[in-house]
Amino acid sequence: MKAIIPVAGAGTRLRPLTYTQPKPLIPIAGKPIISFIIDQLLAVGVEEFVFIIGYLGEKIKLYVEEQYPMLKKEFVSQKERDGSGHAIWTARKALRGVDEAIIVFGDSILDIDFKAFMANKHSCLAIRKVDDPRDFGVVEFDDDGKVIRLVEKPKIPKSNMAMVGLYKIKELPKLLKALHYNIKKNIRTGDEFPLTDGLMRMIEKGAIFNTIGVNNWYDCGKISILLETNATLLDKKGYASANLPPYDNTIIINPVSIGEDCEIKNSIIGPHVTIGDHTKINHSIVKNSIIGNYASIKEVILQNSVVGNDAGITGLRQSLNIGDNTEIDFS
Repeated sequence: MKAIIPVAGAGTRLRPLTYTQPKPLIPIAGKPIISFIIDQLLAVGVEEFVFIIGYLGEKIKLYVEEQYPMLKKEFVSQKERDGSGHAIWTARKALRGVDEAIIVFGDSILDIDFKAFMANKHSCLAIRKVDDPRDFGVVEFDDDGKVIRLVEKPKIPKSNMAMVGLYKIKELPKLLKALHYNIKKNIRTGDEFPLTDGLMRMIEKGAIFNTIGVNNWYDCGKISILLETNATLLDKKGYASANLPPYDNTIIINPVSIGEDCEIKNSIIGPHVTIGDHTKINHSIVKNSIIGNYASIKEVILQNSVVGNDAGITGLRQSLNIGDNTEIDFS
């Protein structure tokens, strides 16, 4: 079984964070998004990986090579961002001779029974009910529950069951052939070649797809969802830091995840805070936030915030001599 992980997107909804850091490397509950994906796949026996990189791809490649040196992996560069289907088609040479593969988009964290998903005898789509299907690829069923149609971002949805970026493909050559057909014929949805259209062509040619629901889907494309996901995972067993060292004159309100070699003093940290490695925090209050590696936070109050790597924040400090009946507003 080979895993295909497209991570070429620019993550525009998370700018300015993603101007210098690709979205899959943003830390949540102590580790980057892409690590959650790789670890889940390794746990169910996936042995080979193809990463489709693009925007800031060298950073993703460096991270994977450093953190997973024994991983059987190949990196393919998507030169033009023409959609998810085009990304898979770009990796066709790396997928020669592969009959079965699992595709996982590198910007979401899924809570799913991976063993049941992998054991399905047909191709399989991970799905979840959503309130507004117009922003997703949507699955339509017949009266017997059979998958009959896949539609990318429908203007008038006939279903509210959205695909969440996890696909098991039993007949990979047929998918690559379908994507090739769409690209050569310039059959686009919007301005792109989505994977959904390639899968739909497979269905038209007789391929059978089953579906499986996910327990939770953390689509980390917005700051609010990023922070919500961080808090949710920190509340789960095994994600928050344990046995933290004593920090000088500092209160830790669990759950938090604090990286290595951090210098924290005269502060209140937590709850629901992730802090990267080698970060310095002094005279500050930080809650419900994500702080990157090598950041410097001094004399500030942060909540519901995301601070990137190597960022520095210093608050305003005053010395005041205030008389009676005085009102001061620093807002």
